[in-house]
Amino acid sequence: MSFSEAISPFFGRCAFVWFYLTGAVDIAGNWRGLAVELAAKHVPIPPLILLLALILIVMGSISLLFGYHTRHGAMLLFGMTMVAAVTMHDYWHYTDVALRAEQFGIFARDFAICGGLLLLVGLGPGPFAVDNRGKNGGGKKH
Repeated sequence: MSFSEAISPFFGRCAFVWFYLTGAVDIAGNWRGLAVELAAKHVPIPPLILLLALILIVMGSISLLFGYHTRHGAMLLFGMTMVAAVTMHDYWHYTDVALRAEQFGIFARDFAICGGLLLLVGLGPGPFAVDNRGKNGGGKKH
């Protein structure tokens, strides 16, 4: 296995962690505004949903960062991202061309991220992960 094959899954997981944790910071910093936005989309109990999203983001990000139960963490983030994309970025309901394009761009981004998460589910975390301690290609066990 080449160095790039060994290290690229780790850097890919770090990119996911960066994406989700910056989103968590946005949620925490814009709590009231997002609660109003959720209520406008008829999402029940917006503060509870935001809290649940934060918990899932933190759990999933820790899982991906360390490669610990990576497939479970990726599935958590996949499910949350797909629900959020369909609920919050329903571009098909917009008639204004600019708003529709903006919502479509966010929906497409989230859909692509979900594809990457499914790759993690299918292929695993790569060799630099807690999941692979003591396995061939993983960390050395002393």
